Amino acid sequence: MTFTALSGGTLRLPLAIHLRVAILSLFLFCANFTLFYYGAFNLSSGLLAVVFSTASLMVLTIKSAIDREWPQLQLMIAVVFGILGVGLIFLPELENGHAPLISLALCFGGTLIFSLGNILSGRLQSKNISVISANSWGMLYGSAFLAMISLMRGHSFIIEPTWKYLGGLAWLSTISSVIAFTCYLTLIGRIGPGRASYITVIFPVLALLISQRAEAFEWTIFAIFGLILVIAGNTLMARSVPRQ
Repeated sequence: MTFTALSGGTLRLPLAIHLRVAILSLFLFCANFTLFYYGAFNLSSGLLAVVFSTASLMVLTIKSAIDREWPQLQLMIAVVFGILGVGLIFLPELENGHAPLISLALCFGGTLIFSLGNILSGRLQSKNISVISANSWGMLYGSAFLAMISLMRGHSFIIEPTWKYLGGLAWLSTISSVIAFTCYLTLIGRIGPGRASYITVIFPVLALLISQRAEAFEWTIFAIFGLILVIAGNTLMARSVPRQ
């Protein structure tokens, strides 16, 4: 809200738009984070990023279904590459029982919801709804939804009076949330959700390298080939999307 006021934006939105923004908040600022949070219990963060990188494939697939257009052959091949790639990367995890499969399903659900949020944001911007205004209300609604979920699950709200905690909180709430989402959703309005979601293709490479060092992630021949397929699928998808 403060960012909107300082940037000269307006917080006045029609009631019908508020309903759409509330739905947007569920998709982008609430449900996807919650699903990934619980999915992370049995998977390394690098593997979570691999699943999230399929958002670009999901966005184009969903748009083809909504617009009732038969997907291009390149898009269908890209989806197959993406699914096979994720499958190869997760193949060694299947030896650890059903827990990784449940986490994988939660993360795919979170990615699907995030992809729907991308499309909804693009539709709102096509109606000349400011990204900053929609984000202000959306993050407020999303925070309220997450607070209700936390209360229902019996979680307590604790703020540690340390520079490390407060600094991390400030970074996440401003740079990683307000500014990052504003830039990303603005990009959706300019080039479309399909091409904008393509930026997720770089996530798994960096995340797996960090995970190798911080979480002892082990590279296997399956992981290497799987990562190549995921990147190839996203690249092929991006080339098949016309510029807006």
